[in-house]
Amino acid sequence: MKPVSLFRSSTKEDPVLMEINTTPLIDVMLVLLILLIVTIPIQNHSATLALSGQGTHADPLPRHQTIEVDVDANDQILWQGKPVSNIQELEKHCREVLSSSSPVDIHLHPLPGATYAPVAEVLTTAQRLGITGIGLVK
Repeated sequence: MKPVSLFRSSTKEDPVLMEINTTPLIDVMLVLLILLIVTIPIQNHSATLALSGQGTHADPLPRHQTIEVDVDANDQILWQGKPVSNIQELEKHCREVLSSSSPVDIHLHPLPGATYAPVAEVLTTAQRLGITGIGLVK
């Protein structure tokens, strides 16, 4: 008879289990997914429109008038191709834009070689007078 010991003394060791039990992780993820689906509000894919009378046609939207402002390589500001001599003349043109009844877009073209100062001058003048329809165009 072999003596019985408290410790195993076999030459062959039991293999160690090196896997993570993922079942609890999957259970937690499924619960979180169900909670997410339940808490997301249902979105309606429809829009409510208030239609004016049947058979009447609304006036088409007014077309935007486009004003071209260029800044050339000599830092000269050109309003619709005509040179602007000073800030007061630029402000006068901007005020005319504000007083017009039709919507106006101003396209500012800094030409190659133009410096930042006159471009910033046009932008700050338009902003100070309240013109919002101005954009830089390449």
